[in-house]
Amino acid sequence: MLNTIKDNEGAHKRRMRVGRGIGSGKGKTCGRGGKGQTARTGVRIKGFEGGQMPIHRRLPKRGFNQHKRVEFSVVNVGDLQKAVDAGRLDAAKPITIAILVEAGVVRPNKHGVKLLSKGSLKAKLTLDVTRASKTAIEAVEKAGGKVTVAAATA
Repeated sequence: MLNTIKDNEGAHKRRMRVGRGIGSGKGKTCGRGGKGQTARTGVRIKGFEGGQMPIHRRLPKRGFNQHKRVEFSVVNVGDLQKAVDAGRLDAAKPITIAILVEAGVVRPNKHGVKLLSKGSLKAKLTLDVTRASKTAIEAVEKAGGKVTVAAATA
């Protein structure tokens, strides 16, 4: 009955009541330490080191993060063979990015899927991927398959 529903044992932990005496373990300063800026709420300065130049400004900056970087989900021809052997992929049908994601071979990725040549392939597959290495295309064609490289998205 709805009126008898209750949480599992240990599902809710009681909150620590602060400022209830020294014996509670969270009395007096309530776990905030001593006085000053850090004892207050909302005014702590991140990275402030008491007036000296903070370490994140003392150390030299290195490298560059490319904000328009393109990252692909990677699938090897050996992974495709394993998926075909396990029955997750049907070698008779064309294999698209959506089918690879549905079969759990790759994770969804807004930039698409890149096919690489690690492993061996025996199944005759028709693949539609975003990018593919030359050796991967050769491996698929050697097995009797075909690779279409298109700018598709997952």
